[in-house]
Amino acid sequence: MRALLASSNPHKAEELARSLPGWEIGLLDAELPPESGATYYENARAKAEAGRALRGGEWILGEDSGIEVVGLGGRPGIHSARWAAEPVDALLAELRGVDGDGRRARYVCELVLLSPDGSELRGTGTLEGRVAEAPHGSEGFGYDPIFVPEGETQTVAELGNAWKAEHSHRARAARALAEAIAKA
Repeated sequence: MRALLASSNPHKAEELARSLPGWEIGLLDAELPPESGATYYENARAKAEAGRALRGGEWILGEDSGIEVVGLGGRPGIHSARWAAEPVDALLAELRGVDGDGRRARYVCELVLLSPDGSELRGTGTLEGRVAEAPHGSEGFGYDPIFVPEGETQTVAELGNAWKAEHSHRARAARALAEAIAKA
């Protein structure tokens, strides 16, 4: 099976391809609507719908994800991708002097898959953890150099892409989506 990810982020397409066995994930790098929804689902759905308007005869995958930090009242959340020019530096600056529970965080990912006939399947995944004091590691992307998953002592960027393909919020959302596909 083949789906087009309505995104310009090749890292997300690669990660989803590793997490959705039996699926080839292409990149639909096109003009997409602004992420103006109030939820990850609304943003993912809008991207999938925009992709379907461009390539209606194909499976289209919309994705939205972000990091929610307790000490920032859940910010940056749905605004994670466009929150700051240098998001890792901005997040660390906002958390300067914050410790303990204030550094608890979670990654969230919502996937919406639209079939050629317009039916919708969804998958949601989360990964609990905390924000490190400084960036570490070279793999992954986005906030991975400062996100330490619960039960781990290293950041996602240190744990690496193989770990991420199995355990990330996006991998968990992909597994939930695969279950939805199997039940459909």
